[in-house]
Amino acid sequence: MIPPHGALWWKIGAISGALAVGLGAFGAHGLQKKVKDPKMLQNWNTAAHYHLVHSLAIMLVPFARRNMGLAGTLLTAGVTVFSGSLYAMVLTDQRKLGAVTPIGGVAMIGGWLALALACV
Repeated sequence: MIPPHGALWWKIGAISGALAVGLGAFGAHGLQKKVKDPKMLQNWNTAAHYHLVHSLAIMLVPFARRNMGLAGTLLTAGVTVFSGSLYAMVLTDQRKLGAVTPIGGVAMIGGWLALALACV
């Protein structure tokens, strides 16, 4: 059972997961007519994969004993910056957007570490 104080994180993770599936499907079925560079299509796939995995991680946040807000915030910000920058880079062909992607990756790592510390 989800603790009442964690319902927000469960909802954020579930909505994020639904969005990840939709964006992944768009990448697999609709994007190939617009984007011809296979590397850019792979960037989209990477974004969708990390988006979905981290959506599930956000859904774990309510079960943390402590650091719930920190873990949830870092994971949510991380997936937004990491995957969001890759989605934007592919859609706009502005490769310089990839420079902010690692910031999202660091935030996601921080979110996982906050979850780990919640169990200690």
